[in-house]
Amino acid sequence: MNNADWTAPLSYLDFLRDVGKYFSLNVMLAKDSVKSRMEGDAGISYTEFSYQLLQAFDFCHLRETAKCELQIGGSDQWGNITAGTDFIRKKLGVPAWGWTFPLITKADGTKFGKTEGGAVWLDPKKTSPYRFYQFFVNTEDAKVSEYLRKFTFLGRPEIEALEAAHAANPGAREAHKALAREVTRLVHGQAALDAALKASDILFGGPLEGVTEAIFQDVVGEIPTKQLEKAKLEGAGFAITDLLVHSGLCPSKGQARKDVEGGGIYLNNARVAEIARAATVSDLLFGKYLLLRKGKRTYAVIDAV
Repeated sequence: MNNADWTAPLSYLDFLRDVGKYFSLNVMLAKDSVKSRMEGDAGISYTEFSYQLLQAFDFCHLRETAKCELQIGGSDQWGNITAGTDFIRKKLGVPAWGWTFPLITKADGTKFGKTEGGAVWLDPKKTSPYRFYQFFVNTEDAKVSEYLRKFTFLGRPEIEALEAAHAANPGAREAHKALAREVTRLVHGQAALDAALKASDILFGGPLEGVTEAIFQDVVGEIPTKQLEKAKLEGAGFAITDLLVHSGLCPSKGQARKDVEGGGIYLNNARVAEIARAATVSDLLFGKYLLLRKGKRTYAVIDAV
């Protein structure tokens, strides 16, 4: 439901008459969320101060029209939620309830949320299963144990075993991978998890067979990409040494030759064995991409246009 449907038609004077008269300024000022802001250097704007009235009005409207009795939120919403329960009791004469949970925070104490930036969404159209998986794989070490307990249904023995494994070998990130697997499976299902794992393997030199274009494009979004005219790949193709320079993986053709001779260059995750190797249209993935790798983890993508 969109609260603009019932808020937008309401005039300011009507709002003061129908909502504002039920609120005591003393009670509003006593809310911890308001008090802490007023005591800080930045203070609080009138807009922010009024927000609890708007949220209370929403709750009251939903209680009256949709029989919504319970509002759930983070602990930082306690003041706004109780403003709603009080308003409903006074205006409608019926009970309503609030239920809050401790906020999930990052190691620096800041909260997750769409207004904080870097939000992770449950909707696969907003955050793909691959990026969703990567988000949890990259969880801060200080928070992985907490998230395993809060976000998964793993038992205590399993979690404690993962904690011990992490303490013994932090670089393996076993706890992080277990967290990412469990949460991705819970939210998106096993098939999406399998696809996310396959996409993750690409950046570790895994095979490209069976990878869909959608999965590959997810990975490409995290790799430096350079465009190249597709016509240059036709016929004899484009020399791999020139391609390495064009992609930015090598500063010169001389260095590119040395890297190929050293066995450190890969095209579409297959080692390039010959300096004379040229990339052609037959190498294009999905008729459009070339995946280049130097060493173990330095990648570049050529987008043929």
